[in-house]
Amino acid sequence: MTGARVRAERGDLAFGTIESWLVWKLTNRLQHIIDPTNASRTMLYNLRGAWDDELLALLDIPRSLLPELRSSSEVYGETTLLGGAIKIAGIAGDQQAALFGQNCFEAGMAKNTYGTGCFMLMNVGRVPQISRNQLISTVAWEQGGRLEYALEGSVFIGGAVVQWLRDGLGIIQTAGEVEQLAASVPDSGGVYLVPAFAGLGAPYWDQYARGTITGITRGTTRAHFARAALDGIAFQVADVLDVMKEDSGIVMQDLRVDGGAAANDMLMQFQADILQTRVVRPKVIETTALGAAYLAGLAVGFWSDRSELQRSWQVDRSFEPQMSADQAAYRRGRWKEALSRARDWERHE
Repeated sequence: MTGARVRAERGDLAFGTIESWLVWKLTNRLQHIIDPTNASRTMLYNLRGAWDDELLALLDIPRSLLPELRSSSEVYGETTLLGGAIKIAGIAGDQQAALFGQNCFEAGMAKNTYGTGCFMLMNVGRVPQISRNQLISTVAWEQGGRLEYALEGSVFIGGAVVQWLRDGLGIIQTAGEVEQLAASVPDSGGVYLVPAFAGLGAPYWDQYARGTITGITRGTTRAHFARAALDGIAFQVADVLDVMKEDSGIVMQDLRVDGGAAANDMLMQFQADILQTRVVRPKVIETTALGAAYLAGLAVGFWSDRSELQRSWQVDRSFEPQMSADQAAYRRGRWKEALSRARDWERHE
């Protein structure tokens, strides 16, 4: 845009993430705001709870360009675009909203969202923790006048591996078929599938890794591939949770799960087995939407406090470990071997 720099410095331009634009439009350009969860993803916000002057100076970004920082749960204004005066009262990023929707209000409580990728967050309380294992330190939310923080780890390929079985290999016709096919064999038959199709995310951050399948024999069938694909999702989640527990030093009671693939009972049972930890699935697995509703509902007084939210949160099913600790350790050891064969595949000196 010609003259954008001058206009930005004059305060004529505005920058924000998608919810900033939505609130701007819904309030007829009266509110240009952002909450800490979204501000933290701009790389211009610091964990002390403010736009970072050093980063703004380094990148030469005018402060006037940025939205006003507001909490994740308060009444920001009203919109009349939908027929009546409706309060706008909650803003949160996708994964932080899911953490809130899972009622992970105490330090050490964690959730994992199984979508195209997998996204794990652990509440670490009111003081940010810097990871020693390449996890992200982030704001969990600002609510009730205080900031709370989380550790976050992202797996690039989660449910997308099932899409690959369908669209790439053609061994299933719909994603929903994968559980039945995988259940037709007692285990993966020694097959390990590392779905590093786009490299590896947390805690490895290996852009040179590539997908690898090991342990194939003459007896391997498409059912074993399906089973190994689901196992590969769970193994990656376990790798993230290991370092998250190491960073936080907190003993976990369970892992709360959500997202589309959390409906897969076989995957959830194997996740509990391989973690040797209870996995808890709520009745509402679209917890990002639920968390956004909770934040807005608290702001307008629909719910009085978090204890009322906890009473409304309901468990659909808990998965207790059924595999022995020795067997889980053996399976994870073999996974690590398969992982080593996927690492650094595209690196050329």
